[in-house]
Formats: sequence, structure tokens, C-alpha cells
Amino acid sequence: MEQPDTEALENSVETAINNLSRSGWEENLKVVIVAVLLLCVCLIVKRILLRVLDRGLDRGHIEKSFHAFIRSAVNIVLWFVTVAIVAQSLGINATSLIALVSIAGLAISLSVQDSLSNLAGGLTILSTKPFMVGDYVEIGDAAGTVVEIGMVHTKLNTTDNCRLVLPNSTVVSTQVRNYSAEPSRRVDLVVGASYDAPAERVKETLLEVVHAHKKVLQDPEPFARMSKHGDSAVEYTVRVWCETADYWEVYYDLLEQIKTAFDAQGIGIPYPQVEVYLHQ
Repeated sequence: MEQPDTEALENSVETAINNLSRSGWEENLKVVIVAVLLLCVCLIVKRILLRVLDRGLDRGHIEKSFHAFIRSAVNIVLWFVTVAIVAQSLGINATSLIALVSIAGLAISLSVQDSLSNLAGGLTILSTKPFMVGDYVEIGDAAGTVVEIGMVHTKLNTTDNCRLVLPNSTVVSTQVRNYSAEPSRRVDLVVGASYDAPAERVKETLLEVVHAHKKVLQDPEPFARMSKHGDSAVEYTVRVWCETADYWEVYYDLLEQIKTAFDAQGIGIPYPQVEVYLHQ
């Protein structure tokens, strides 16, 4: 399939050269001048179009990482059009040139299939925006803060400051949980209390603790109810809302303050126990 297209292009170039050789020097000079003028015009138009594209990208709401890719792709297309126009003016069959370039593009795409898959994933991420730079996300088994969204890889920083580099093809095919997408988050705690402690007193103590915390939002209203009769303790579920940035501070503060409040109220927090009876 490649050989006929290559031969057609060679024949087209040879025909163009023969035509030039049979023509007089004045005709040849005229053809060359026209080709040079067309090249200059195409380059000027290409430059203007790229400037207009840059202004449109700057004014638009497209992710910055997407700009370089769009500009490069448009630049390649414009160069291809320029070469085709100049070749046509010299008498070279542009159809054969297009066919040859198409075959070469197919061969290259097959050899870099994985890279193209990651590139397609990068385009998907940048267009759908499941997360942004600075968001804390969980992608499959990986979790961290997004530091870079590239065309091939997405980079995360973990909480212990390790850099994770994930292929974009993996990112788009895996469930993504974005913890920074919304301005507020719900903190869920499960607290165990002794069976001897009255349920109303436990709930009152829990609500006093959460209402006293300055970073706990009062709307939606904090929730504290008995949720399970465990083997060794009665479990109570506490649900409060806070700003996303305050999540971990509220989480750990409530754990500590609930323990302190239970101790002050004489509410025990049982742990699993086993009673063993020995029979003589």
C-alpha cells in the first residue's frame, strides 16, 4: 500500500522537475517567484492565526496546560497546509503528498500507542476538569495533592511529601474522589460509650462538645444519635459539617475533646473484654 503512494509522489516530483527543465528560464523564475510569494503569504497568515489563537486561549476558560497542546496542534496543521499549497504551485501532486503523510502518521501512531492513550487521557482531564491543581484527590489506591496536570502524566504530592506520577490513561479509567471540590465537608465520628451511661446524657455531652468548637458549622445542624448496640459498648454516630480546609483539625479536635468531656461526665468508653470462668 505504501509503495504505490510513494511512487506516485516520486513521479509527481519528477514530472514537475521535467516541466521546469523544458520551460525557459523566465518561466522557471516565474514559477519559483510565485512559490516563494505563496510561502511568504502562508507564513504571514499562519503567524496571524496563531496570534489570534493565543488571544482566544488567554481570554477563554481553558486550562493553562491545554494551551501549549492546542497551539502545537494548530501549528502543525498550518505547516502541513503551507507545504501542500507551495508544492501544488510547483506542480507537485498534493494528493500523493497527503496520502504519504497519512501513511507515515498511521505508522507513528501505532508505534506510540501507549503515549497517545496517555495524551487522550490528558485531553479528557483538561476538558472535563475532574480536579484542579491544588485539589486533594484519591485516585484508585493513590491519594495526594495535585501539583501538575500534564498532557501525559498527572503528578500528586502525598501527605508525607512523596511525589506520585500517574499515567493519564490510568487516571481517566479509575474512580477519582475529589475532597476539595466542595467548600464544605462532613466529619463522621463513631464513639463508644458504656451501657451504664444514660443515652440522653451521652448525646447531650456530644452536642455540647461539637457546638463549642468554633470551626464546626451550625448549618446543617450537628447530629449525634445512638447507632449500634455493640458487644462491649453502645456506639453513637456524630456528624458535623466544617469548611473543607478545616476538616482534619475538626476531626482530631473532636476526638480529643469528646474523650475529655466523657471523663468529666463519668461516661466510660469500654474496650473489648472477655470473661473466663474456670470450673473445678
